[in-house]
Amino acid sequence: MTMRVMSGLEILGPHAAPVDAVLRAALAAVAPQAAVQAHLQVLGETLRVGPRRASGRAVTHDLRRGRVFLLGVGKAAYPMTRAAWETVAPWVADCLVVTKDGYAGPTWPGCTVLQAGHPVPDARSLAAAHAAQALLRRAGPHDVVLVLLSGGGSALLTWPVPGVSLADLQTLTQALLASGATIHEINAVRKHLDRVKGGGLALWAAPARVVTLALSDVLGDDPSVIASGPTVADPSTFAEAWAVLARYGLTEALPPGVRAHLQAGLAGRVPETPKPGDPRLQNSAWFVVGSVRHAAEAAATAARQQGWHAGLLTTTLQGEAREAGRVLAAVLQEMARLDRPWPRPGCALAGGETTVTLGPNPGRGGRNQELALAAVPLLAGLPGVALVAFATDGTDGPTDAAGAVVTSQTLARARALGLDPRAHLARHDAYAFFDQVGGLLRPGPTRTNVNDLVLLCTWRDEA
Repeated sequence: MTMRVMSGLEILGPHAAPVDAVLRAALAAVAPQAAVQAHLQVLGETLRVGPRRASGRAVTHDLRRGRVFLLGVGKAAYPMTRAAWETVAPWVADCLVVTKDGYAGPTWPGCTVLQAGHPVPDARSLAAAHAAQALLRRAGPHDVVLVLLSGGGSALLTWPVPGVSLADLQTLTQALLASGATIHEINAVRKHLDRVKGGGLALWAAPARVVTLALSDVLGDDPSVIASGPTVADPSTFAEAWAVLARYGLTEALPPGVRAHLQAGLAGRVPETPKPGDPRLQNSAWFVVGSVRHAAEAAATAARQQGWHAGLLTTTLQGEAREAGRVLAAVLQEMARLDRPWPRPGCALAGGETTVTLGPNPGRGGRNQELALAAVPLLAGLPGVALVAFATDGTDGPTDAAGAVVTSQTLARARALGLDPRAHLARHDAYAFFDQVGGLLRPGPTRTNVNDLVLLCTWRDEA
């Protein structure tokens, strides 16, 4: 029986199935279960954590001497933790999963599964942080804590520093998300206002050994940025956090508690976050088990298997979503008109994460939808092309869509409905545009999270 293609791809007609196959291959390459299990082995009475290859760096734990604690945090926390449980269940002393609404599955005996707010933390995020601290403080010097970490953890696990309220963090998070700041910049600020982040979680676990397996959703796979680096040292400073806020014009409107804490940090009255070399973190190890590079490479392989000329443009796509959309549309024009850098049928892939700087009274959408919307006028009437912008976690901004599809016919359909893509782009209202025109990708929660993928496709005939 033929598998039903992802909702939204239907507008590609006969090309929907091959594009669907490419996206599914990308997701399979970063499936959390397989990624975790490829880094966990029980050899006799020894737990080995690290890549399976013989030469790979690894951490070992004597299961006869100490227990295992599992803590999963992030959008992929449920399948990651479940995979770890299946490997080490006989030795697990306690288990906690904290994930986004809709990203959990059935609970199982011996493990608590919580859901919390994302992308803005809520009261459940604070309760989850308290639960995590309680679990970690049960661990002793001979125990090991396996932290299964993925994107979204910054919001899902939150405990403001003294003098800063949850409402303060919510207000600041919303302002940062709307500002166009990168995830590196946003997390530099978060780490200086939250007890969990910037190594805080590892400090709670001491003197137990902490080993983190992370599914990366940040460019460059910097462990201090993924979920705000709760188990590693923080190279950023109070000065850098303040500079981020100043760069985006946010210092004047800061909640009083936030301002007071950051100013105290700048003056040296509040200690910095743990820095590289801090002896308190010497018992913490870290492994990246999957990233956008793995997804993009698998997508390129799958595209070739579909009979396309395919290759990677980049796995570090960033910048304003609308500008990235225009640049990628220009690449697709080159492919369609001049058969370069890949001839028809062709598929060029880009991975990364763009940003959106919101204006006043914005509409609905996300960075992938905005990227796609910016490409609409540039692809109009160009035979046999499609741009597919896709968030690997299944969620693009505060919507039920993961991105959008643009073809040569998108602008014509919009005009027939009386819609102007430029007007929708001006007010950041991509969701309403594609919801009417067609092309919103709605896969539902994928339970993985490794940034975004953009497919630039050309065919020999009009889709």
